Amino acid sequence: MHVAIYGAGSLGTILGAYLAKNGSPVDLINHNKAHVDALNAHGAKVVGKVDFVVAVRALLPQEMSEPYDVVFLLTKQLDNKAVVQSLLPFLKPDGTLCTMQNGLPEPGIAEIVGEDRVMGCAIAWGATMLEPGVCELTSEPDTLTFSLGKLQGKPDQRLLEVKSLLELMGPVVVEENFLGARWAKLLVNAAFSGMSTVLGCTFGEVSADKRARLCAQKIIKECIEVAHAAGVTIEPIQGKDIVRLFDYHSMLKQKISFMLIPLAMKKHRMLKPSMLQDLQKGKPCEIDAINGVVSAIGKKFQVPTPYNDLVVEIVHGIEAGKGSPSMHNLDRFATLS
Repeated sequence: MHVAIYGAGSLGTILGAYLAKNGSPVDLINHNKAHVDALNAHGAKVVGKVDFVVAVRALLPQEMSEPYDVVFLLTKQLDNKAVVQSLLPFLKPDGTLCTMQNGLPEPGIAEIVGEDRVMGCAIAWGATMLEPGVCELTSEPDTLTFSLGKLQGKPDQRLLEVKSLLELMGPVVVEENFLGARWAKLLVNAAFSGMSTVLGCTFGEVSADKRARLCAQKIIKECIEVAHAAGVTIEPIQGKDIVRLFDYHSMLKQKISFMLIPLAMKKHRMLKPSMLQDLQKGKPCEIDAINGVVSAIGKKFQVPTPYNDLVVEIVHGIEAGKGSPSMHNLDRFATLS
């Protein structure tokens, strides 16, 4: 198959490096010319929890010339409609767009390319770009898993082909209830990417600070309640039933779930969310596709989401130049307790 990773930043570069290393080269496509040049000149260097270099082929978007069987999409969702429309000429008639974006992007993409040509994939690991051509894996190697699925229908031949591709990097679970798998990843992103972005820290630092951990716990609870109201059954992550572990209806269960959070984040404690990296570069981030989508669906089903709402408010304030990511932002959550 002719395969591309579009938006090959930190996550996409590491995915492409693993695929190339294990016998299935793909085109890595990115707007950052310095990154593209470094990849072509020196290969993709993956550091952190692993350490290897592999030769890859990288392109700028304007250098794309041939249609692909599969395009993995890892761009931010800020301009999703325009990005997906621009990719249509580079998908074969039976080609598939597999979004690895955060949030719930599949329905909007399906409106453009057709539901039968869309797959979604939730990634359970994190990465950071250190410099052009060099990316750090910030999660433990045994967390390199994927949840793959379609909005509707049973697995088809193309989905099984994509599954085989991703298995060159790590285990792949084909989710019959893919929306439930998406909500599981959204819950983690809203709680830990959201709070890490607001506070300017890693997942581990959110878990270690008791006030920050309480906010993350409240966000998890809001996500579970919104998903339940929307009729979604949240799937386990890497075999762990997060609803059973972290939902609570008593003081005792709330205390237990609070104590479990640092253990759950242990393998991801070094993760620094891409939203925070965007803010630190003076760029807008995709907060509306993460905490914002929880708030929007909560409003639709009349489920209050004050913690998610405040995360969105603070981040948009930072984008507008009013404040910065800081642990001092915890004070703003005190009024919600």
